[in-house]
Amino acid sequence: MLIKLNSKIISVLPIAIAVNIACVLIWLLNITDQSMPLILGVIAASLVDLDHRLSGRLKNIFYTVIAFSISSLVTQYFLNQGIWFVLAMTGMTFLFTMVGAVGQRYSTIAFGTLVVSLYTTLAYLPDTPWYINPLMILSGTLLYSFITVTVHLCFPNRPLQEKISRAFVALADYLDAKSVFFDPDDVEQLSQKQLTLAMKNSQVINVFNECRTALFYRMQDNNRYSYTSKMCRYYMSAQDIHEKANSSHFDYKTLATQLKNSDLIFRIQRLLELQAQACRDIAQQLQKNQDFQPHFRLERAISGISQSFELYSQQHNASPELVHIKTLLDNLRNIHCQLQSLSQPIHEPEQRTIYSENITGLGKILQRIGQHFTFQSPLFRHAMRLSLVVLICCSLVEYFHLQTDRGYWILLTIIFVCQPNYSATKLRLKQRIIGTILGVIVGSLLPYMTSTLEAKLAVVVMASTLFYFFRSNNYSYSTFFITIQVLASFDIMGFDIYAALLPRLIDTLIGTALAWFAVSYLWSDWKYLQLNNVISQLMKSNANYLLYIISHLQFGKGDDLKYRIVRRHAHDNATVLSTTISNMNNEPKKYTQHLQQGFELLKLNTALLGYISALGAYREQMQKLTQDVYFLSEFYPIAKKIIELLNKMTTLSAVQFNDLFQPINISIKNSLEQNDLLSSVFNMPMQQLNLIAQLLPSLYAAIPQTATQTIQDNKHEIISA
Repeated sequence: MLIKLNSKIISVLPIAIAVNIACVLIWLLNITDQSMPLILGVIAASLVDLDHRLSGRLKNIFYTVIAFSISSLVTQYFLNQGIWFVLAMTGMTFLFTMVGAVGQRYSTIAFGTLVVSLYTTLAYLPDTPWYINPLMILSGTLLYSFITVTVHLCFPNRPLQEKISRAFVALADYLDAKSVFFDPDDVEQLSQKQLTLAMKNSQVINVFNECRTALFYRMQDNNRYSYTSKMCRYYMSAQDIHEKANSSHFDYKTLATQLKNSDLIFRIQRLLELQAQACRDIAQQLQKNQDFQPHFRLERAISGISQSFELYSQQHNASPELVHIKTLLDNLRNIHCQLQSLSQPIHEPEQRTIYSENITGLGKILQRIGQHFTFQSPLFRHAMRLSLVVLICCSLVEYFHLQTDRGYWILLTIIFVCQPNYSATKLRLKQRIIGTILGVIVGSLLPYMTSTLEAKLAVVVMASTLFYFFRSNNYSYSTFFITIQVLASFDIMGFDIYAALLPRLIDTLIGTALAWFAVSYLWSDWKYLQLNNVISQLMKSNANYLLYIISHLQFGKGDDLKYRIVRRHAHDNATVLSTTISNMNNEPKKYTQHLQQGFELLKLNTALLGYISALGAYREQMQKLTQDVYFLSEFYPIAKKIIELLNKMTTLSAVQFNDLFQPINISIKNSLEQNDLLSSVFNMPMQQLNLIAQLLPSLYAAIPQTATQTIQDNKHEIISA
């Protein structure tokens, strides 16, 4: 059955079918001179193909055709007009890059539109009528669009299914990273475990965001089909599992030491590993369109861990950690229940709402773009950097009359290689060079292997398909195959393939060198790297996350959608911090002096999120809390002081911090000393506040030092400039 096809095969079906049809038309109509723009039109359309429901896809195609038409016609009109062409290309580069501020759909179409303008220059032939290139590019675009809509009708749910599957794989990796915290023989590696967990958490959040966007587009206008509702249910369960797994109830080093000689800690670790495997099973069965059936070992592990805890609690009934271990086991049982629920049929559609920012209307779009007109915006710096390089490159091509030698390959290389940050650009340029060199070597053998038009067209089909297949997971392979495709297209059009080999290689080397120079010296990211801004947003989102939980506990009600939004913002900002530190780690060594503080901050924030998440997972107990007068008079005032401190943390002096922290610390100690007056229901949230409070001094010690040094460096860079 078609539905059994591998997902990777399904993803390349549109490009494979479209290029095959294009090559058949070239062969039947004998239009070899127009083969390149037709194939490039297909490839350009594949670059802007976005996952959406049917009506959304049709809307994207409409916008794409309009954008491609304008771009190709404007480029064709200004070709060979000297300074006007240079200005037109520079202006389009800046405009299309800035459109990325609006959202993924606009960003993707804008990038494809910029690529189309370059494809128009590359396919230009002086003797060809002016309308041929734009017409053939648009024909290729429409051909691919028709095929991709057809494939979507055959496999409407496959892209969403793939995203949900990847979410459970990322969740499994996260659970595995969490399980190593319960290894009693490896307690000295806690710091490295926290960093690994932070990185895995970032991967989970990134995949969750992709799932959320895909679900949002499919559920607009109240379109809730049964399969979409099922995938929404899986996504919500994955979020709930992540929340429970993210919860931290104690210091892991202390716990591992206390439970070292008990089988309980090993059972906890094993259960997390089994739950991780269950997540992988869900991902695999989603790929196969099969229903998930949990392994019997999972049920046995739950039963065994309950018996082990009962025995441990009898032997250590005075242990202060007992209530936290119980809460941890409750969270693990909750994860088990979520996994079990996914094996049960649903009787009603998922009613929970998916939220995603969707900017509509010209006014809002212009407002969003206008907000990025500052050098503090990475997007604006990238647009300025890319536009300046395009200006220089086009000027050189026009001045030295390199059009006939395909000098615009330099420009195409720059557009594809130059990324918004240094580390991504450095990786891209290495991959581009390697792929081009190998492509030129293999391409030089094409005349010996393809003596007929049919064979050359077959190479174009194969190379175009493999280019698309590898474009998102191995850029070196992708570059290799597109080089083969271009050389084969030149051969079909009657050009001397050997005359194109050396220019292709030289243009790639020049383009990568210019891209490296641009990202290294034109408004370099490290000159604008403001960890203090990242940290400030991070602390405020953590404070908002805790505030919503406390409000929910205090008033006994809360909006699930708003809770998930504030929780997501906290994790998104943690991911921003992780990405920032990762970028710093790949920047020139002289700019990485803050790296160690960044890693320390990342570890501390991971612990803080875990403590806050534990309170979030505890919301179900709120009815018991609201009946306790002592709880109301002690817990909430302390919690609100902690929230205030988190909000202000990046702006406080050491004296101010101490003045705010000491009352919190004293209040918590007084409350915990009266533990005999408190119920276990009250003790758990107070202990969580204590864990959060004990983390605050270390968090503050990392923040001011990092932020102050970054500000001083920024001032020094500005003065030097």
